[in-house]
Amino acid sequence: MSAPADTTVDSIFRISDLSHLLEQYLDTDQVRDVYRAYLFGAEAHDGQHRVSGEPYITHPIAVARILASMHMDAQSIMAAILHDVIEDTPTAKEQLVDEFGEEIAELVDGVSKISQLDASNRAEAQAENQRKMILAMVRDIRVILIKLADRLHNMRTLGVMPAEKRRRIAHETLEIYAPIAARLGINAIRIELEDLGFEALYPTRCWVLREAVVKARGNRKEIVQKIETALRRRLRQEELAGEVQGREKHLYSIYKKMKNKTLSFNEIQDTYAFRIIVDTVDTCYRVLGAVHNLYKPVPGCFKDYIAIPKANGYQSLHTILFGLYGVTVEIQIRTEDMNEVAENGIAAHWVYKDSGKKDVTTATDMRARRWLRSLLELQRTAGNSLEFIENVKIDLYPDEIYVFTPKGEIMELPRGATAVDFAYAVHTDVGNSCVAARINRRLSPLRSVLYNGQTVEVITASGAKPNPAWLNFVITAKARTNIRSYLKNLQQEEAADLGKRMLDQALKAMSTSLADISEKQMQAVLKEYQQERPEQLFIDIGMGALVAKLVARTMAPIEAELEEDKLKESQSHPLVIRGTEGMVVTFAKCCHPIPGDSILGYISKGRGIVIHRESCPNVADFSNTPDKWLEVEWLDDLHGIFSAELRVEVANQRGVLATLAALISDQDSNIENVHVEERDGMASTITFLLSVHDREHLARIMRQARAVKNVMKISRTKS
Repeated sequence: MSAPADTTVDSIFRISDLSHLLEQYLDTDQVRDVYRAYLFGAEAHDGQHRVSGEPYITHPIAVARILASMHMDAQSIMAAILHDVIEDTPTAKEQLVDEFGEEIAELVDGVSKISQLDASNRAEAQAENQRKMILAMVRDIRVILIKLADRLHNMRTLGVMPAEKRRRIAHETLEIYAPIAARLGINAIRIELEDLGFEALYPTRCWVLREAVVKARGNRKEIVQKIETALRRRLRQEELAGEVQGREKHLYSIYKKMKNKTLSFNEIQDTYAFRIIVDTVDTCYRVLGAVHNLYKPVPGCFKDYIAIPKANGYQSLHTILFGLYGVTVEIQIRTEDMNEVAENGIAAHWVYKDSGKKDVTTATDMRARRWLRSLLELQRTAGNSLEFIENVKIDLYPDEIYVFTPKGEIMELPRGATAVDFAYAVHTDVGNSCVAARINRRLSPLRSVLYNGQTVEVITASGAKPNPAWLNFVITAKARTNIRSYLKNLQQEEAADLGKRMLDQALKAMSTSLADISEKQMQAVLKEYQQERPEQLFIDIGMGALVAKLVARTMAPIEAELEEDKLKESQSHPLVIRGTEGMVVTFAKCCHPIPGDSILGYISKGRGIVIHRESCPNVADFSNTPDKWLEVEWLDDLHGIFSAELRVEVANQRGVLATLAALISDQDSNIENVHVEERDGMASTITFLLSVHDREHLARIMRQARAVKNVMKISRTKS
């Protein structure tokens, strides 16, 4: 096969340059296979040009060159050259299988976008493509390495794109691709993606910050050179072999620090850093002692990532020192192997045996694959692509803390993680059944935030269930998705049960019941409402998407002259509220109904039934939608905890609030919330939200409160 006519001298030069780079670490047959992939790709992209005007094939070659600089295997280089042929040319995946084999075809397909998407908007389409890529990455990590190289070259050539598209691509890069590179420890690509994304998204901020760095560099250049010389001299004095490398912190890192800590540029003192690369771990710690003897360390700024590596496998000693004239500098001390991992992450260990299987014994690989397995678990429990990608984003920012299990095992968690996050990190079943935690042997609530070095023990109980309130404080994607998944399934079970009761109640008003409905009638109704099974019909009724009365009329048609009488009769068959319906029956916060109140049910789509008191002003507001209202009544002898709101007007005297709080507690009630509003300096209005059993319980509390000195008036709020 010869190269197509459109292939320019420039692209021929680039493939020659790539081949020369590959010859340094691949054998001749592998380089020949890469060239064969180039010829195939050049022919497939023949006639296509980039926005810049270059032949399109120059882009895949550039992507392959980035991977070659990381010494990636031949299959990855070939897939990089072919990565756009499925997406942008008529080439089918089957052609790649025939020409290059299943492995390379799968890599190319994993990087390719989904061409036909039934998505209502750009966000859904983007999320679905990202989901496809991440799941392909789980199967073969090389997919994301190719995609990162592809994104890096696109970011390098982003300047020719329209402004709006530049911003969109830059935002996606900073939000998804740079964090993935960081999570896999590929710092060389991560840093360049961040700086290019920063420049494209915030060009003015980037320019101002770059100018400030250049100016600061001029002022501090001599000082930095003296510090570098002093470090080398100290290593020689201590007879420690090590290479000292000075470097500037990259722009986006400085910008994030300024933004997150609300600092000006002048307050960011460690814009310069030195890396000392040595031969062994033992030497790392000896060098640390030497530099601490040379300059005073800044208290609280030492981090040992050798003893406890970061989640992506990164290892190094970090310390910040007061250098000459008070200039602070960061020192990183690591071995050559650690430096290789820090720059290329998992790609640094891409060693293939003759069998083609990867040696995955390195700590970096094990951590990466553990993270990938967690992504697979997120995929199984996420409801849709948008939810999955949102959870992946949460998981991509792991500013880690390290806590211990009771057996002394180390658990990595994001900073700000709670006891519930820890429970789900141990196991999903532990998270679903946790009720409390012991932190450093002290009993603590589940919402307690964890800190470095704590020992955490989770207390579980059979029959315990996840609480929807946990979603307000958990921060790990695993905890969030598992709680949502459990509650979603629980809500559907509750909705199905409620919907079945509502439909049966509506049928009883028509002198029949679900038990009397034949299979033929049920199938006709399912077809009418486009449902596959009765359970889904019940769920839609329970969640308010369908009205039980209308479904009942479809299921058991009645004569027109009898319809009015039957509807009147239906008023004598109210739905019984048991208090155990869960999330599909909610009690309105505007009027806080409790057992003993006269109540009505409002059918709200997506929420099920919302219970209001008959005296609630909102009942009048909804009067123009009579089909949405449902006759309901409390179950006799109902036991449960319900919220009620009291408004108490008191004279401003010391201790009155404490007296009322003690009285409420003595009456076996709990204060959920309290709000005090001073009226005129002489009197105040205290609003209590209380937990009560029923109207009788509330009345008892009100009687006791009226007898308290300085209580002028007490009433229950209506809205």
